[in-house]
Amino acid sequence: MLAVPEMGLQGLYSGSSPERSPVPSPPGSPRTQESCGIAPLTPSQSPKPEARAPQQAPFSVVVAIDFGTTSSGYAFSFASDPEAIHMMRKWEGGDPGVAHQKTPTCLLLTPEGAFHSFGYTARDYYHDLDPEEARDWLYFEKFKMKIHSATDLTLKTQLEAVNGKKMPALEVFAHALRFFKEHALQELRDQCPSLPEKDTVRWVLTVPAIWKQPAKQFMREAAYLAGLVSREDAEQLLIALEPEAASVYCRKLRLHQLVDLSSRAPGSGRLGERRSIDSSFRQGDRYVVADCGGGTVDLTVHQLEQPHGTLKELYKASGGPCGAVGVDLAFEQLLGRIFGEDFIATFKRQRPAAWVDLTIAFEARKRTAGPHRAGALNISLPFSFIDFYRKQRGHNVETALRRSSVNFVKWSSQGMLRMSCEAMNDLFQPTVSGIIQHIEALLERPEVQGVKLLFLVGGFAESAVLQHAVQAALGARGLRVVVPHDVGLTILKGAVLFGQAPGVVRVRRSPLTYGVGVLNRFVAGRHPPDKLLVRDGRRWCTDVFERFVAAEQSVALGEEVLRSYCPARPGQRRVLINLYCCAAEDARFITDPGVRKCGALSLELEPAEGGPHAADAPPSRREIRTAMQFGDTEIKVTAVDVSTNRSVRAAIDFLSN
Repeated sequence: MLAVPEMGLQGLYSGSSPERSPVPSPPGSPRTQESCGIAPLTPSQSPKPEARAPQQAPFSVVVAIDFGTTSSGYAFSFASDPEAIHMMRKWEGGDPGVAHQKTPTCLLLTPEGAFHSFGYTARDYYHDLDPEEARDWLYFEKFKMKIHSATDLTLKTQLEAVNGKKMPALEVFAHALRFFKEHALQELRDQCPSLPEKDTVRWVLTVPAIWKQPAKQFMREAAYLAGLVSREDAEQLLIALEPEAASVYCRKLRLHQLVDLSSRAPGSGRLGERRSIDSSFRQGDRYVVADCGGGTVDLTVHQLEQPHGTLKELYKASGGPCGAVGVDLAFEQLLGRIFGEDFIATFKRQRPAAWVDLTIAFEARKRTAGPHRAGALNISLPFSFIDFYRKQRGHNVETALRRSSVNFVKWSSQGMLRMSCEAMNDLFQPTVSGIIQHIEALLERPEVQGVKLLFLVGGFAESAVLQHAVQAALGARGLRVVVPHDVGLTILKGAVLFGQAPGVVRVRRSPLTYGVGVLNRFVAGRHPPDKLLVRDGRRWCTDVFERFVAAEQSVALGEEVLRSYCPARPGQRRVLINLYCCAAEDARFITDPGVRKCGALSLELEPAEGGPHAADAPPSRREIRTAMQFGDTEIKVTAVDVSTNRSVRAAIDFLSN
């Protein structure tokens, strides 16, 4: 990024190709005190991207952590037998009738902010606290979505506990990841006492594919803080995209491991005659994976390549915030209609443990909902809810139900909310409709034509309501909707397989267009007059958006975009270049609508060698060759000082905005 006085550009110096230099953010963009100038050496036309085989680090075991909105868990496999996936041990506590191979994403911290417990243990301990005491404890649940929804995510972003107290989100996530690290390593030590811990574990963290780069970087920073890996061993941690992980697992499934929803007996909700599913995929087969989790629906489209069974992404990851928590929110809104939104807000704040108890009761009934279920469902109201309502309002909950306009929820003689099955199904409709709309929009894309199979995966995919609705909407289009038997563990198992062979997804699609701002020679008639900058008698066009990779572009794993730069000033120790992104493929300027600064590329330079006069050498003498990889789950950058052939410390920071 260069800056010249009158225009906010500083030090325009040229290398061997003087017509281009990166430029700063448009007016009003955040500025950094550490901005340094560079002169570009890359010719205007990008060199053809080079494909480089990813380097495999030695490791003995892969541990994957599926960090979910609603529930989380881990699994592992040894390099000696990579397809033998070991699920984590049963968790302490749990709910009747619910498989305990995952634990709720609930974190409990002491009033002083120290770690106390995670999962069922945290939930149950918090539930048993005295109401007055519970107000001081910090209890976090379903906090993962905050990272997706935050428009200005930084390392200082705060999370709010159930009692309203706040603390840095990075610390909350690090506490949770540290818990999984210790739990997993203890289990590995029990199974394999001779296993050395250092450099032997490859960690895999799952994130939604629709997450942007800042959110992925945030999870990596939390993993560093938790001690999963060090910054020096960054390659020991892989970020896996959830629907990709599910796809990696699904491509290996056989007939007996799948349920074909189109074979369900009409009106029963149970399996009828099985229709045959080909027992294996063939070269060229295309399929959609719909990962329906607690927070998001995440869609990816893959084609199977032979002979190695690698996967090619046909369309960029898509989806949105249509997860199972939407059903919980609909229930909360229903309670607000009956008892008053102000009362529900007060109750959550002053009786946080009792509110958690109520959400647990609803979750249990939510899991039993189905499109063909007959009969009402009873939902227990905690005594503290009933008591608190009477004290606040001066009448009881039964009176509130009688007076409300909600006629499909009654008060049962057993002291419970009695909800008709139709009313329960109605709570699902906005979320389920959103999921179906996302899938239908994807299927309209020309890149997705020819897809005949849809895998429904993720925790929410266990819901009979969702399964029936998706089959009813999409079965008519000739799409086979299939569900793996272990649907809630599909992502976790796939993440382990991905960790053993990260190259399995060979081609991805870039979700956005990425580039930097540069100066180009001004061409009258082609460049807008307001972009003209005259400096030292030369005419420049400012704010030009130089593209590295375009939205929708197919990028192979290990494929690199090369650029060369040199320091603009003698003795310069740091080069900082702003990165920009946009959804459009044809952006011309960094000031165009939709183009935004999304990160900064930082290059740390060693002092120039060669004696006292080396620092005064012309900047063109010192070429810094950078290589950016866009075909991985994260954007990566490496840089080399060409004159010394030494690597230059390079990093992209997406959290500095």
